Amino acid sequence: LPRPDRRRFDPGFSTQQAAMATKRSVGTLGEADLKGKKVFLRADLNVPLDDAQKITDDTRIRASIPTIKFLLEKGAKVILASHLGRPKGVTPKFSLKPLVPRLSELLGVEVVMANDCIGEEVEKLAAALPEGGVLLLENVRFYKEEEKNDPEFAKKLASVADLYVNDAFGTAHRAHASTEGVTKFLRPSVAGFLMQKELDYLVGAVANPKKPFAAIVGGSKVSSKIGVIESLLAKVDILILGGGMIFTFYKAQGKAVGKSLVEEDKLELATSLIETAKAKGVSLLLPTDVVVADKFAPDAESKTVSADAIPEGWMGLDVGPDSIKTFSEALDTTKTVIWNGPMGVFEFEKFAA
Repeated sequence: LPRPDRRRFDPGFSTQQAAMATKRSVGTLGEADLKGKKVFLRADLNVPLDDAQKITDDTRIRASIPTIKFLLEKGAKVILASHLGRPKGVTPKFSLKPLVPRLSELLGVEVVMANDCIGEEVEKLAAALPEGGVLLLENVRFYKEEEKNDPEFAKKLASVADLYVNDAFGTAHRAHASTEGVTKFLRPSVAGFLMQKELDYLVGAVANPKKPFAAIVGGSKVSSKIGVIESLLAKVDILILGGGMIFTFYKAQGKAVGKSLVEEDKLELATSLIETAKAKGVSLLLPTDVVVADKFAPDAESKTVSADAIPEGWMGLDVGPDSIKTFSEALDTTKTVIWNGPMGVFEFEKFAA
């Protein structure tokens, strides 16, 4: 989330800047605020790529377009930043370069690609950017300082821009350099259209839900959803879990999980969350059957098995049909449902049910 600017006003801080600092959504910025200005736009362009580095689902790219186009139409110079995957240092397969053709096509402008996200080359490309131009920075997670929210790294990211727009709702819960650290150096720091839409919807749904209230939480890791789950346990009547995180819960319950993804250091947490749900009277539903595969690939051999009978050497990649039926029946009794994260490996068609 764009954080309130924590810096104190100083004598050199103009009246116009003071007025702009109170604005919190990109839609409140006009041409006077944006024309000729360099905007650091943090988007979520974490799209799936196949082995040939081709985009297999461009939903996140398309979702970022309205904010980018708005900025360009107001004469801004857009410096676009994102992560892709979980690289350990510079990893070519996690480069954002394969996104340039699709971004250029959707925007109708030639997107310039930087080979880094900080440094002299980025400074030169940013300085040369014309009004209505777009510069895509390389994966911010190529630097470990990004996830550590290192102030010096954040300062370098911010140094090429005049103001900040956060449109990366999917990473808004993470205090990283490109999502939180840069806001200490750029103002105004505002939400993009996608972020604002998601926030407005989510705040309304969670603050005043019609009961019974259910939440579906998916995704690969318990660690990335801890805050979401803990917060929801205080509000929902039914909590449905899916995605790769379920295997950590299964293992915590003593089930065999084969080669499925498990966060060994989160087993106690999984047990604790189950106990919290019970204590709060929340109906916590885990899949009773799963679709397993012999390898992590679109052409993998697959079969549906009971959650109690995942074979050795196989990995769970989706929820099974019995679980879908059970979940559907539970949701039929509810009046509000919020959903966060996928139930399976949707990038592979046979696990996208």
